[in-house]
Amino acid sequence: MHAIRQYEFGPAEVLRYEEVPDPHPGPGQVRIAVGAAGVHVVDTSIRQGGQRGPFPQPDLPMTPGREVAGVVDELGAGVDVEWLGRRVVAHLGMASGGYAELAVREVEALQVLPDGADFDAAVAMIGTGRTTMSILRTAKPTADDVVLVTSAAGGIGALAVQHARNIGATVVGAAGGAAKVAKVRKLGADVAVDYTAPDWAQSVREALDGRAVSLVLDGAGGEYGRAAFDLLGPGGRITMYGREFGEHQFTSDDLLARALAANVVLGPNLLKVPGGMRTLENEALAALADGSLRPLVGPPFALAEAAKAHAALENRETYGKVVLRPTP
Repeated sequence: MHAIRQYEFGPAEVLRYEEVPDPHPGPGQVRIAVGAAGVHVVDTSIRQGGQRGPFPQPDLPMTPGREVAGVVDELGAGVDVEWLGRRVVAHLGMASGGYAELAVREVEALQVLPDGADFDAAVAMIGTGRTTMSILRTAKPTADDVVLVTSAAGGIGALAVQHARNIGATVVGAAGGAAKVAKVRKLGADVAVDYTAPDWAQSVREALDGRAVSLVLDGAGGEYGRAAFDLLGPGGRITMYGREFGEHQFTSDDLLARALAANVVLGPNLLKVPGGMRTLENEALAALADGSLRPLVGPPFALAEAAKAHAALENRETYGKVVLRPTP
């Protein structure tokens, strides 16, 4: 099979497309013929030699990637024969090996794909989707909220916009550049703005016509996160789940001044959900199955273009979920 191999830490160019021996499942495992593999910002951090959240720095050489969808094509000892040929999706957990034509995972970690779900959408929901479910559980948006979502054309942001729209909240989506703003508007945001424009916060105030933002879902951080924070009315709240553009620029004094509330999702907080990550995966895939949430997925990259996919993600040239497909 072909896979991406990494022999050293560094820039995207350290990712190599190579032919390697086929893996085979051990007892209680299956092998998946990968139809799509997810590319995550965590992958880019680990590739550079960093540690991201619970994911430790890996031993090299290695094959990156932790989200795969495809068809079960080989069974390990003790696995029910009914799994053979099933369309499945799985998160590989602390292991790696997703950037490949074949991947191995324990059978109890598999999720059967909802009818009609394609591999790209399934990959988006098994990782990004389950994270979004945790964010929404923490933030608890309601129909009475005015919700501002930063990085709204990203994988999490796009799902958050849809959820807030579905429950009847007023939704403001902020993203970088006209093309991404158009994507956010198409997702159903009541107000879609370009936060790279110098007057974007004032544009939000004018569009809301006197209503204040009551909830910020912030995956941006930095100056964009601060501007979103400043749009909160008294008693508002902010849920932070990323800092793509830098550290969050407010203090406890800023919270006290307007009786605001702040919380953080990701890291250890993700593991506190009753039922664990499996519960969040179930919720995400159920939303995909019933059509209430559709992940925004950017144009796919071929597996051989993994380095290009990493570079595009780091340079913010992508939108939605980034996926790799087997190279023709």
